[in-house]
Amino acid sequence: MDKVKVGIIGCGNISDIYLHNCTKVFDNLEVIACADIIHKRAEEKAKQYGIQKACSVDELLDNPDIEIVINLTIPKAHAKVCLAALEADKNVYVEKPLAITRDEGKEIIETAEERGLLVGGAPDTFLGGGLQTCRKIIDDGWIGDPIAATAFMLNHGHESWHPDPEFYYKTGGGPMFDMGPYYLTALISLMGPVKRVTGSTRITFSERTITSQPKAGTKIKVDVPTHIAGVMEFDSGAIGTILTSFDVWASQLPRIEIYGTAGSMIVPDPNTFGGPVLIKRAGDEDWVEMPLSHGYSDNSRGIGVSDMAMALREDTAHRANGNMMYHVLDIMHGFHDASNERRHILLESTCKQPSALPIN
Repeated sequence: MDKVKVGIIGCGNISDIYLHNCTKVFDNLEVIACADIIHKRAEEKAKQYGIQKACSVDELLDNPDIEIVINLTIPKAHAKVCLAALEADKNVYVEKPLAITRDEGKEIIETAEERGLLVGGAPDTFLGGGLQTCRKIIDDGWIGDPIAATAFMLNHGHESWHPDPEFYYKTGGGPMFDMGPYYLTALISLMGPVKRVTGSTRITFSERTITSQPKAGTKIKVDVPTHIAGVMEFDSGAIGTILTSFDVWASQLPRIEIYGTAGSMIVPDPNTFGGPVLIKRAGDEDWVEMPLSHGYSDNSRGIGVSDMAMALREDTAHRANGNMMYHVLDIMHGFHDASNERRHILLESTCKQPSALPIN
């Protein structure tokens, strides 16, 4: 199969793992150009990873050889860059979230459909060995029919370690938009789409003080909820609970657990690709760690791009697709809307549960 030529826009910290995997791990991809608003960063990445061209965004989009644009810009630029790439007749793979607003997300999806192009994006951690093993356990009936799930992501925010943490407390940030995509995508991949949500949110600390360098002492006005509790009703009838917070100093809660009619499963961190995966079936005395059924248990960011490239060549469906990304965006907004409006939110969006990866 001919390699799919790729261009990367955005050469910040997250670009390194994409550049490594797309040049060294996934042999159906060829990165031929990279661009960044700071041209020097693009030049440095091109030299480091042996990419033939560092260029401007416009030049990258004008390159007729590029079939997929990987959009690694900051979230508030996701929609603008995605739409520019689509208008240039490029397929797009974007870091999470798809966009900041529902309207932006819809415009991306509709533009892609009108032009016959593919849209997809992060997280693709659900394609790793850990979550694919969980999917196989459910599909094979080891815990029976899923009836409920819990998901927890709690910490005290980013101002103590991140060099530039202000974004996390502005529109498009907060714990739900920052980490929610990992947890919600994992749950959808394992249990299917969601039809109704409700939630409660709050801002606990209206101002944060950065203690990390180089901006130590800078005050941040918090504009978005930093503690979100949500409830989801899946199409299947299963009930999910999710809690994301930047207000918690310490916790021993699990990340994800799924409860079935015949047993329970502990799901690994959805921000990683590996295990461990544990199950305890009805009548068992202890939890049992299950061997991973699938590969890609190391940091395999970019596997979703490789899957998209295969879909382009073989005219199949790609798994980390735009419809699922939009559904996740809709769910996240739904939690906030439910809290503001004090009601349940019936979701307008849905998506297909992505097919499981074959066992190699």
